[in-house]
Amino acid sequence: MNIEKEPIEVFSGTIWESEMVKSLLESEGINGFLINNAGTVFPFDVTESGTAAVKIMVDAEDYAASSIIVEKYLANKADSEN
Repeated sequence: MNIEKEPIEVFSGTIWESEMVKSLLESEGINGFLINNAGTVFPFDVTESGTAAVKIMVDAEDYAASSIIVEKYLANKADSEN
């Protein structure tokens, strides 16, 4: 198995946050996918309301660039909450 293609978690949050971050990643050319805490790709299956944590997984080779984007998102979120 090529370890550079091994998916790795880069973010975990609500479905809405995860969709936003995934969109930010895609706008930078980074592909990712969503999974829930049960390990499936159906984030709404976790709870009836779909509000449980949803993870964004990216290829390990994209982790460093993804982390920078996630850090910027979290910093902007923190600034807007203050």
